[in-house]
Amino acid sequence: MTKQYSNFKDFYPYYIQQHKNKYTKLLHFIGAWFFISFISILIYSHEIKYLLFAFLSAYGFAWIGHFFIEENKPATFDYPIYSFMGDCLMFIEILKGKHKIL
Repeated sequence: MTKQYSNFKDFYPYYIQQHKNKYTKLLHFIGAWFFISFISILIYSHEIKYLLFAFLSAYGFAWIGHFFIEENKPATFDYPIYSFMGDCLMFIEILKGKHKIL
């Protein structure tokens, strides 16, 4: 059983600890780019199928990293909102160079 977190500030260090391997972070980053791309296409096209593609790509890439590289359980299962917030913050931090992915 994972620790219970009542706020994102306390959760984020745990989230980052679950993403030790740079390739897991890379897969999250790729999935996030696909998510942003599909949401953009959805806004432009108004075709709801792109919402499904957005979530499938984001979670698909991320979960491959967790199951096959980190060999841990994605935080999404226990903390879906905090995990999404963590994905967004880690994506921004990668863009800023705080996390190495290559």
